[in-house]
Amino acid sequence: MTDTVDKLVVFLAKRDGIDKLVKTFQYVSKLVHWHVEATHQDIARRAKQWEVASGLSRKAFRSGRFLTGFNALRRNPGSTPLFRFLAVFANAGEMVYFFFDHFLWLARIGVIDANLARRMSYISAFGEAVGYVFFIIMDFIMIKKGLVEQRKLEAAENKEQVRKIRDDRVMRLMAMAANIADLVIALADIEPNPFCNHAVTLGISGLVSAWAGWYRNWPS
Repeated sequence: MTDTVDKLVVFLAKRDGIDKLVKTFQYVSKLVHWHVEATHQDIARRAKQWEVASGLSRKAFRSGRFLTGFNALRRNPGSTPLFRFLAVFANAGEMVYFFFDHFLWLARIGVIDANLARRMSYISAFGEAVGYVFFIIMDFIMIKKGLVEQRKLEAAENKEQVRKIRDDRVMRLMAMAANIADLVIALADIEPNPFCNHAVTLGISGLVSAWAGWYRNWPS
């Protein structure tokens, strides 16, 4: 597939593809709101509405997403005892994140008690943070393992396998970048602080995560 429009159509047909696009809207609008809040209040109000609508839309798109982690553990828990251990915590954290995110969404749109939103947000963010930490560890281990394997293959002049390892490393680095950025966003919910909760920190973190995910999901 070489046509850009064809690739874009395939990308946007995926749940992860449309999520990354709307996530871009969400965090660009957050940065716009921060930039013009003091000088152009009408534009700031519109940007805030776009941000909120994008965030709620993403939560709707993620309905049932917690089953992905469950299925990953059921189908491919890991090739070694260490990876099975890491995969349990990584996917369990992600499952908690997506499951309680349903209730956060329902609370924010008024279907259930709005007072539950803060509690659901905390539980969801805590599970998200736990999952990201273990996913980052797993990717780091695999990158390190790949570098060792690459040196052996370079000595044997196996260029095709070296290329595959390099491509895999790029994808894992993109995943780590996205997970670290999302971890910062999760920490802003778990333990609010001036750095993580600053609009610029959240905006840049959200865009790093969105664009790293865009790169990983873009059709080759």
